[in-house]
Amino acid sequence: MRSFKQYNADLFGGIKSLLTGLSVTWKELWTRKITQQYPENRDTLEISDRFRGELEMPHDDNNEHACTACGICQINCPNGTIQVISQMIETEDGKKKKILDKYVFDLGMCTFCNLCVITCPSDAIKFSNQFENASFTRKNLVHQLNHEGSKLREKKTSPQPSPKERENRVN
Repeated sequence: MRSFKQYNADLFGGIKSLLTGLSVTWKELWTRKITQQYPENRDTLEISDRFRGELEMPHDDNNEHACTACGICQINCPNGTIQVISQMIETEDGKKKKILDKYVFDLGMCTFCNLCVITCPSDAIKFSNQFENASFTRKNLVHQLNHEGSKLREKKTSPQPSPKERENRVN
């Protein structure tokens, strides 16, 4: 008698599991699909703002950037994707100042972890939505982010965002 009860319990349990799976399938049948017909829809393609494609350093109209060459992004990069090359100059006041010479980014090594963007105290770098980065050689994946002849933007007296605000902005 025990085996007959066990058989019925297993049978009805299996039917319940089957109906649960079918209900999920039936719901998915009627939900809106978000599959993109790439590359045919390249002009109308919508990419999420949170997408991490390629690292970039925004420059303004005067070819100025916000990077102070502090090297925090380079230190926090887990696999050495970023290389900040700086030089020391002497200002008119006689003080020594570090300026950015080259900001080199290797896209082929990047894990898109976003640690460099989050920890940058001057918000000098960000991820763009550029995703078409296919290349035949790894050499083409190494980019210099600062433009030729660019310089540090003069500081504005706006308050720096707190780490919590910076984290919310990134997410």
